[in-house]
Amino acid sequence: MRIITGIYKGRRFDIPRTFKARPTTDFAKENIFNVIQGYLDLDGALALDLFAGTGSISLELISRGCRQVVSVEADRDHANFIRQCLQKLDTDACNLVRGDSFRFLKSCRQQFDFIFADPPYALKELPEIPDLVLGKGILAEGGIFVFEHGKQYDFSDHPRFMEHRSYGSVNFTLFR
Repeated sequence: MRIITGIYKGRRFDIPRTFKARPTTDFAKENIFNVIQGYLDLDGALALDLFAGTGSISLELISRGCRQVVSVEADRDHANFIRQCLQKLDTDACNLVRGDSFRFLKSCRQQFDFIFADPPYALKELPEIPDLVLGKGILAEGGIFVFEHGKQYDFSDHPRFMEHRSYGSVNFTLFR
C-alpha cells in the first residue's frame, strides 16, 4: 500500500497477507483523488473514512493536508494495522475509531467536508449507505461524499448524485 501524494508521498506499508480487506488500488485511488481535487480543497478539511479497512484512504487524506480524519474500522486487526501506520508517520491528524460504521453514523454529531465509504462489496446493507450518510446531516455544506461499490449498483437516480467513475472493477459514486 502506497501514499500517492502530499507530505507522506511515496511511503509504503506492507499489508499482512491474512487481511480480508484490500486497499483501493493505486490506480483507482489516484484517479478518484484527481476528480475530488476538482470539487474540494482537502487542505485543512475535516474528513471521515467509513469502513476504513487498511487505512489507505485515511493515510492519503492526512498526507494531502486534511486537518483531521476520523477513521472508522470494526476489525480489530485492521484497526491495529492503521494505528501502526499512524505511529510510523508520527501524526495525530487521525482519530481512529474501532467500531461499527453503522453505529458510528447513528451517534455522530460532527460535520465533515469530505466523507469516504468503502464497505465490503458483499454487505447486504450496502445500497442503504448513501441515504444513511446523507440523511444524517454530517456532510458539511459544499462537502463531497465518495462511495466505493461494486459495478452492480447504480445511484444515478439519487437526488444528491454528482457523478459516477469506474476504474477497472472499482466504482465510485460522488454525492453532494
